[in-house]
Amino acid sequence: MSEQQQGQDFAAAHDDYALAPVPENARRGLFSMSAVMLGFTFFAASMWTGGTLGQGFKLWPDLFIIILGGNLILGVYGALLGYAAAKTNLSTHILARYAFGRLGSKLPSTMLAITQIGWFGVGVAMFAYPINKFLDVPNLPLIIGGGILMTYTVVIGFKAIEWLSAIAVPAILVLGCMSVYTAISDTEGGMETLLSLTPTETLTFAMGISLAVGSFISGATLTPDFVRYARTRKVGIWATIIGFTFGNSLMFIFGAVGSAATGMSDIAEVLAQQGLLGAGIALLVLNIWTTNDNALYASSLGLANITGFKRVHLVIVAGAVGTILADFLYNNFVSWLVFLSVSLPPIGGVIIGDFYLRCKTSYAKPDEHQFKEINWAAMVAWGLAIAVSFASPDTGLLSIAPLNAIFTAMLAYVVLYRVMYAGEVSKEKVTAG
Repeated sequence: MSEQQQGQDFAAAHDDYALAPVPENARRGLFSMSAVMLGFTFFAASMWTGGTLGQGFKLWPDLFIIILGGNLILGVYGALLGYAAAKTNLSTHILARYAFGRLGSKLPSTMLAITQIGWFGVGVAMFAYPINKFLDVPNLPLIIGGGILMTYTVVIGFKAIEWLSAIAVPAILVLGCMSVYTAISDTEGGMETLLSLTPTETLTFAMGISLAVGSFISGATLTPDFVRYARTRKVGIWATIIGFTFGNSLMFIFGAVGSAATGMSDIAEVLAQQGLLGAGIALLVLNIWTTNDNALYASSLGLANITGFKRVHLVIVAGAVGTILADFLYNNFVSWLVFLSVSLPPIGGVIIGDFYLRCKTSYAKPDEHQFKEINWAAMVAWGLAIAVSFASPDTGLLSIAPLNAIFTAMLAYVVLYRVMYAGEVSKEKVTAG
């Protein structure tokens, strides 16, 4: 290997392979990848969403169906993207270059980066506000200090995410189990009473599934940013399923049971009323920190695809922006989720359509592939899917807007590509024959 090549490899490794495939010697096994994905989905905001759903549905069987249905959608969707990442060892944003084109991929990268910066801001606020409310520590230094600490660990890179995940995953499991046990034991009649409670809010089935899917649809779309480190394709698929279908469902259940017992959807309020504030704050900090690291890390990869700048520098900028916007995002949480459920799934749908249906799970290496500047079939399919999602009915089989968006984007992309690039499709058939 030449000194120039060694230098390039070192630079790519130092930048966490932001624009290159993860090499074999840097890939991880199932335990490590599962810890990272669980650390990502073990997010206090999911407990908050579970609390909101718990006020709108009976715990059994209504809420169980909502939680299972929403997280199965997330798990399957994430696993399809995870397989593509584990096979190519590429991030979401480089996979998007194949589907959207070199310049075209910058638009979905921008959208995804913005949402992850937004989630980072929500996390910083969720770290600061409970401490401010219950311990009377000023908000501003908490937000600034929390933002700086979380940003610093992302500057270190994927290894820091692994380390924090190993701590946060068991910690949040302990917290959640403590909260559920307290909710049951403090309620007269125990679980039987909780299961019989009448919802205090009115939510439709479609709204419930949309909230469940929207709670982590941006994270699921960015699954390749982490699963590209998987040692095998099976590791990538299983780590994704464990993270979303198991991990996110647990967070919903923890939040829903606490909400049913206390009548509150804010997890900090629930823990305070249960007498778990001290332990709760410590564990929530670890949990939020880990998920925020993932969000900020993913946003930096998107910004790297857009600008070509070093990931480390982009992490600092993104962390600063998310910290500044923390208050706004915290106070517009549910509307943010509904917005995400409409606009982000089509990005993954287009990538799935390109990787599985058009290219039959086979991509050339990035340095050997001739990328389009803009793949207009992908852009039109994305816009069409968003429109279909907004037009989804409130009831019935077609009422789940995020699912409509994924399928519309996937199928519309394949059809539009065949129509708009008919000459290329004919050449591909001749070459294959």
